[in-house]
Amino acid sequence: MSENNKSGGAVHPSAFYEKFNRHAGGAGLKAHSTHYCPGCGHGVAHKFLAESIEELGIKDKTIAISPVGCSVFMYYYMDVGNSQAPHGRAPMVAMGHKFANPGSPVVSYQGDGDLASIGLAEIVFAAQVGIPMAVIFINNAIYGMTGGQMAPTTLMGQKTATSPYGRQPISGQPFKMAELISSLDGPIYVERVGLFNAKERTKAKRAIKKAMKYQMENKGFAFVEVLAECPTHLKLDGLDSIKWLVDNMLPVFPLGVKKDLEATNPGAIKEFPVVVPTFEPKKVLDIVSGGQTDLAPKYASGFPSHIAKDDIALKLAGSGGDGAQTAAMLITTAAINEGLDSTHIPSYGPESRGGTSYADVHVAAKEVLSPAAHNPHILLAFNGPSVQKFSPTVVKGGYVLYDSAIATEVPKVDGVKFYGVPFSEIAVKLGNPLVKNIVALGALQAMTNLFPEETFLTAVRMALKSKPNLVALNEKAFWAGAEAIKSYEK
Repeated sequence: MSENNKSGGAVHPSAFYEKFNRHAGGAGLKAHSTHYCPGCGHGVAHKFLAESIEELGIKDKTIAISPVGCSVFMYYYMDVGNSQAPHGRAPMVAMGHKFANPGSPVVSYQGDGDLASIGLAEIVFAAQVGIPMAVIFINNAIYGMTGGQMAPTTLMGQKTATSPYGRQPISGQPFKMAELISSLDGPIYVERVGLFNAKERTKAKRAIKKAMKYQMENKGFAFVEVLAECPTHLKLDGLDSIKWLVDNMLPVFPLGVKKDLEATNPGAIKEFPVVVPTFEPKKVLDIVSGGQTDLAPKYASGFPSHIAKDDIALKLAGSGGDGAQTAAMLITTAAINEGLDSTHIPSYGPESRGGTSYADVHVAAKEVLSPAAHNPHILLAFNGPSVQKFSPTVVKGGYVLYDSAIATEVPKVDGVKFYGVPFSEIAVKLGNPLVKNIVALGALQAMTNLFPEETFLTAVRMALKSKPNLVALNEKAFWAGAEAIKSYEK
């Protein structure tokens, strides 16, 4: 691309890097060519996208997202904002960028194995939301980079690495993504284009530019499907690959505009109401606190350095419904109320009730550097499997507190203190088995003196602000857990 590209008399800088360092370290002829196979459509699509960005004068604003697949190295070529996304997740990364930077045109560039397979849920959701972003979808009917496996768009009877006898009905019909996306309410523009002759390439360039223009105007979601050749996996040369595409793909994937609301009803499409994020501390604080300006009372004299010098790791684990996540959040709230830094990272099992669940919590004097608790100082376990699995990971000098009514066998771990308290039985005696996690918090406080009693109770009262009738029961549960530890140590 030339620095002298012009549009309406304006000169715009190239959207391509001057040299492609991926090839030969940016030296020689390869510094000006892409890595794509001869005859591949990706390079042409890159060219049209770059030209559109240049002609619209949006190079310094555009953010391009490329995921896993043949497009994975697009950031080597495009001199725009670039983000790499996990396989199939490019639309979600693109949405995040758009919400964070509403004034930036965002484009997700994906192949068929990526978008129509592992990323199907993501692209459908993004399209239905209708957020202003462009998607360039390269459909070459095959998994290109990963070895030529059958893709969602592979044709019936087409032989691939995973369909050596041709795609059969048991694999379902090829996905027609342009038609699927156009059937949703969110998108404003959907078109399928080809690259197999000069006329169709002109249409393809026009479609990609229109999609990017809608970005500039903040109109809505635009989707351009590009039929492209893959000579490598077709085992054909460039010209024969084009003929194969025309003879085989066009009957299944007809070209044309599938939806263009702006064209059919000019002026009807208004700007999408993207909420602009705020980073102003006071506004953020008002949002998080619900407008409450009073600081929580502090009861601790300082950081609980008797457990660890400046960062304490806790792991809370049990079955789904045991209340480990709630207890973890209460510990985190208690730490923050005391002016400390604290993080809570939940990990859920397959079900919200009955599946395994654990949470990693950190409490730091200044800043939590890593939220994971691979080797916790404190383990709070609500069931037997959690005791068995996580006790060996506790650091020497650490604590294991477990529900002795559930976990009847515990491993031997040198240098670790084990305390068994029947959380479940105590909660049942109090009249509500669900408060066993608060019983556990009371026992935790008495066992470790992590924070003063009132610090924990304040966090509990804050959590029950909308359910004041439950405060008394939860306070009883807390004191019952603390008393159980005191009795345990006598």
